[in-house]
Amino acid sequence: MNFKTTNAELSTITRDLKEIEEKTGNIYESCVAIAKRSNQIAVELKEELVNKIQEFASTTDNLEEVFENREQIEISRFYERLPKTNAIALKEFLEDKLFVKHPSESKE
Repeated sequence: MNFKTTNAELSTITRDLKEIEEKTGNIYESCVAIAKRSNQIAVELKEELVNKIQEFASTTDNLEEVFENREQIEISRFYERLPKTNAIALKEFLEDKLFVKHPSESKE
């Protein structure tokens, strides 16, 4: 999924817990599913960010000369402006883009 074009909210908003609970029948299951997806998104974004920043990393380290790498700063700012991972995961959950699977159901 392209997280850069998601339409998740950038700030905190009030949510209807009944709407979240409807998806699984249990508010706690819903929260666990959202949290696990949020962690997955965070790992993916971090890997992507680190890879992009490393492209512009300087190969020489000099303690006397500290300079700002504009490209790295702009990339970091872009990722800071993205919606938080829990907002993206919640948006996916509410739009039925997440599949919640129960381990007990898979054994049947």
